[in-house]
Amino acid sequence: MSDIFPEPAPDFSDPLGLIRACHQRMLSHCELLEKLAAHLRHSGADDDARKAARQAHRYFSTSAVFHHQDEEEDLFPRIGRSSMAMADTVHRLRQDHRTLDEAWADLGPMLENIAHVGDTERFAQLVAQYCDAYREHIRIEEREFLDRAQHMLSSDELRKIGKAMQERRRPKTGGGDR
Repeated sequence: MSDIFPEPAPDFSDPLGLIRACHQRMLSHCELLEKLAAHLRHSGADDDARKAARQAHRYFSTSAVFHHQDEEEDLFPRIGRSSMAMADTVHRLRQDHRTLDEAWADLGPMLENIAHVGDTERFAQLVAQYCDAYREHIRIEEREFLDRAQHMLSSDELRKIGKAMQERRRPKTGGGDR
């Protein structure tokens, strides 16, 4: 029955649930990238490829960026000081973010100009590296960080994190008072 009526997505009142849900969307978009790489090899940059490229690019250049900021600015600082083990995990996760950002610097422009990707094998390699790195990052974050964070953060800290996440996504207005 959950297939017919899926559970509602977590909201900002459940920031760790929102982070977990984002991980699932990241994994889904990685699958989309992998399908795109295979499609590009066999069918070229047709309408389906361009649509998939736009969708993946939009997600990884907006939502995934917010996700990393949520962790870097609001979650990691609160947890990283709790123990040496958590400090090591946070350090690893921050390194992963830098690695993912570097990989995106190569992959993102290719997605923006998917019709001009000449070396589809190279594109497929970049996609595989990017998606493998994301999967490993998410695995570590889910197993070694989020479960512990859930027990370490007070309801007040979680509320503050959720509020900061919501504010980060609020459209910026040009001047004037709100």
